[in-house]
Amino acid sequence: MAAFPWHARSRNYASESEVCKLESVPLDFGDYHPLKPITVTESKTKKMNRKGSTSSTSSSSSSSMMDPLSSVLDGTDPLSLFAAAADPVTTTAAMDSTRKKRDKDDSSAVGSDFEPWSSKRGEILARYTTTEKLSINLYMGSEKGKATTAGSAVSEKVRTRLEELDDLEEGSQKELLNLTQQDYMNRIEELNQSLKDAWSSDQKVKALKIVIQCSKLLSDTTVIQFYPSKFVLITDILDTFGKLVYERILSMCVDNRVSLPDNFSPESVNDTAKETCLNWFFKIASIRELIPRFYVEAAILKCNKFLSKTGISECLPRLTSMIRGIGDPLVAVYARAYLCRVGMEVAPQLKESLNKNFFDFLLTFKQIHGDTVQNQLVVQGVEIPLYLTLYSPAIDWILQCIAYRAPEVLLTEMMERCKKLGNNALLLNSVMSAFRAEFIAARSMDFIGMIKECDESGFPKHLLFRSLGLNLALADPPENDRLQILNEAWKVITKLKNPQDYINCAEVWVEYTCKHFTKREVNTVLADVIKHMTPDRAFEDAYPQLQSIIQKVITYIYDFSLLFSVEKFLPFLDMFQKESVRVEVCKCIMESFIKHQQESTKDPVILNALLHICKTMHDSVNALTLEDEKRMLAALINGFIKMVSFGRDFEQQLSFYVEARSMFCNLEPVLVQLIHACVAFCFITIPSLSSIFTRLNLYLHSGQVALANQCLSQADAFFKAAVSLVPEVPKMISVDGKMRPSDAFLLEFLCNFFSTLLVVPDHPEQGVLFLVRGLLNVIQDYTWEDNSDDKVRIYTNVLHLLSAMTQEAYIYHVDKVDSNDTLYGGDSKFLAEINKLCETVIAQILDHLKTLGKEETLKRQSQLALYFFNTILAHGDLRNNKLNQLSVNLWNLAQKHGFADTKTMVKTLEYIKRRSKQPEMSHFTDLALRLPLQSRT
Repeated sequence: MAAFPWHARSRNYASESEVCKLESVPLDFGDYHPLKPITVTESKTKKMNRKGSTSSTSSSSSSSMMDPLSSVLDGTDPLSLFAAAADPVTTTAAMDSTRKKRDKDDSSAVGSDFEPWSSKRGEILARYTTTEKLSINLYMGSEKGKATTAGSAVSEKVRTRLEELDDLEEGSQKELLNLTQQDYMNRIEELNQSLKDAWSSDQKVKALKIVIQCSKLLSDTTVIQFYPSKFVLITDILDTFGKLVYERILSMCVDNRVSLPDNFSPESVNDTAKETCLNWFFKIASIRELIPRFYVEAAILKCNKFLSKTGISECLPRLTSMIRGIGDPLVAVYARAYLCRVGMEVAPQLKESLNKNFFDFLLTFKQIHGDTVQNQLVVQGVEIPLYLTLYSPAIDWILQCIAYRAPEVLLTEMMERCKKLGNNALLLNSVMSAFRAEFIAARSMDFIGMIKECDESGFPKHLLFRSLGLNLALADPPENDRLQILNEAWKVITKLKNPQDYINCAEVWVEYTCKHFTKREVNTVLADVIKHMTPDRAFEDAYPQLQSIIQKVITYIYDFSLLFSVEKFLPFLDMFQKESVRVEVCKCIMESFIKHQQESTKDPVILNALLHICKTMHDSVNALTLEDEKRMLAALINGFIKMVSFGRDFEQQLSFYVEARSMFCNLEPVLVQLIHACVAFCFITIPSLSSIFTRLNLYLHSGQVALANQCLSQADAFFKAAVSLVPEVPKMISVDGKMRPSDAFLLEFLCNFFSTLLVVPDHPEQGVLFLVRGLLNVIQDYTWEDNSDDKVRIYTNVLHLLSAMTQEAYIYHVDKVDSNDTLYGGDSKFLAEINKLCETVIAQILDHLKTLGKEETLKRQSQLALYFFNTILAHGDLRNNKLNQLSVNLWNLAQKHGFADTKTMVKTLEYIKRRSKQPEMSHFTDLALRLPLQSRT
């Protein structure tokens, strides 16, 4: 085959750049601004279908800020209105929407700063459990009154319902004994579901019976330690019942598909709804026993809104008085808690009734220590400290309701009442939990005095100090009292013998110490914690609290030179013996360092401590570690490495990188970071990486960095390593967990490599273009897929590189590095070597095009022929006859079998014709005449 000599055209890159620049056109914006609202002209056309009617068109302007479609309908869709008239489901949906909105409004009667009951529910159920057997009475149903005829009299219906209510109290129940706690909870859930089923099937009396039966369970304290959880479960059913009754009456108020407004008045309620509402209250009033009567009426307290404006305000005091008839103080206090609960939901403004409720409780508080209660505790084997904790959820809730947005004077009144009751610890703890932290902090010394005088037998003092500490974490006490407060609290805390009691208190007061004192006091507190938690490895049961202490310390002491000067900080970390916890703590410390460290550091104390912490994280990595976890750890370690700088002391910097490389060898992203950070040892580190394309790219990047720093021999070494690694590229590689062909990735890498090789100067002892020749040999020997044309595409890109190398001045350079255009100065021998390489490459391309002459590969042949034609067009000197003829042959080959894209061919020919009009491009005119356009046949 005859050789085709390559003649690259001479390029003037500066003038070409000027020609290719976009033409700048001055714009007069006038009144236009992209953020200014657009005025939209809206045309409305009404067409009448009746015979003889005419069409009228009207136009109006509206701001683009409005939705033109919505504004036309004024928010009302007439089709939906007609459909609603025919479909009762629409009415129900509209009511549901209104109901949801009303429920939202009701719940927002108190602000978002009020902690709802729902947030306490889970904690109570988890805390108050039992292993003792429980019993429950299940409603068995009744056959009475089920077979009523359509003609039954109203009086007969009423009598039947009254009989059904009597039937409940006459024994239509089944007692289930020896239930586990889980069985009991399942039975309660069954009752809840039975209530909903009965209601949905219009068996309202049966639903009421179920609620009465559940309410009766709240008078049972045979398994007293489970009572708070039982209260939560039963009141869930009561809440469901109250909501069902309210929504039922509300649905009766809908008139012409329009429901009541949010703040409706009793006058807008129709007589039918009022009569139904009264009927419910009359039914409840007929319940004989006090506790179920109280709870069921409280559950539907909201329904008083349908009867009168003052209904709720009149009922609350009466219900409060009813509780006085409950003899058991535990049962009574939870009844008061439920009344506060529904009171805050329906009438949070009626604080006087809530206050009266609590003061009633204080008057009867001494019952707790009475003989009846004491005898009951002896029978059940319950100690008084455990018994008193059963009151906490109820008292805490009552006081939360009272203290919500209450004035400071109310706290003063509460403190006085507590003193009159002998500073009862249970009440004092609830008071500190309920009122605003600012109020408590301002009276810290007063509370400490009251805590000292408390009787510790029933409720331990350390819990009171813990509650005080929680308030002081949220609000600051008077500055003059701060040290005395810490001393008084720590006197009590440090004497605690039980490690769990100790750490629960110490955890809270550490924050107070960090917030208001220096590293000296913090160090003292940490030393005391180590002293208490080290014996018998008590720290193993207190990791969450110890983690919390570390988090608080680094929150307030984020100057790490100061932090690591706290003598007991690192010994404190040694208590985290469990690896998973230890790693989590290390992650918290590193996150804080990365977040707060603004400037680079070379402080040896910080470096040694953080290297130790990072080493702990690194050493936790094993074969089972998830990729996400590895990425997180690597990111934290890399964040630390980036913040280390020794300035111009390169020896120290290199020494640090070498040490880091030996310590973090299992995390590839960290090695990548170190490679980027220090070229000096990239060469020996890159081979340890598993990803071949990561290695190839790092060799290339490292060579580029070396070249930029005038390290020419190191750059040559990196580029040689990259060339020698190319044959090892597998046919398939894993990308995001999936196997993909590697050809596209290799093609991308080689194109980047060629761009770099343009500016790499030849080694004086290696010969002309030794790196380019070596890379071409590797490409030639690489085993390519049979159905792949990437090899030819690479050869075509090599022609781009070689053409650029023949220019007098290269298109780009590396600062302070002389490329081959300077070294050879356009020497004829150098240019001859380039032309020889071009001839070899062209021969390879043409050979490959011949192999594509089979029918099944003709489309690939067409595409490659056009691709090669465009390369010659862009980089070749077409004044050379042989090159000109080769381009014509490629053009014809691309169209020969009808696979060429006609639009592409037309645009290419148009481009050639435009180029022919430029200076020194007249030979393109002759070329255009020799390039026919063939239509597909």
